[in-house]
Amino acid sequence: MRACIQRVTRARVTLPDEGNRVSGQIENGFLVLLGVGQRDTSDEVRLLARKICRLRVFDDPQGKMNLDIAQVGGAILAVSQFTLYADAVHGNRPGFTDAAPPETARRLYDEFVAHVRAEYGIPVETGVFRAMMSVELTNDGPVTLWLDTDELNGKKKASR
Repeated sequence: MRACIQRVTRARVTLPDEGNRVSGQIENGFLVLLGVGQRDTSDEVRLLARKICRLRVFDDPQGKMNLDIAQVGGAILAVSQFTLYADAVHGNRPGFTDAAPPETARRLYDEFVAHVRAEYGIPVETGVFRAMMSVELTNDGPVTLWLDTDELNGKKKASR
């Protein structure tokens, strides 16, 4: 699994095809763009959820990034993002063969959301799986992090 995590002061997802209906919005917390890969399982869900919820990237009273999302009463806006598995090495049109098929991706995305809520008590809002969405955010810091469960598991080194 891959995640682009942005610390935000606000974020929201609207659905342009439904008259810009808001599907999810948060104030202080993380916007998590979440991609599911071909080989991902529930193990990756748990690993990524634990890592995200324990990230100490919120300021303590001394202004040092030392607090996690629960300690600041933050929330997560989770948005499914298969394009995190884009392969644009050859040519100009990205390929997505490393992304999980929609049925698998949806199951693991839903599992991620449920696990964060149940295990860590973090409020989670969501986008709409496979819908055209508009995502708005105010990045705080800016603080933006990239996590890949293959890297967290030591299976590969970052290639960025």
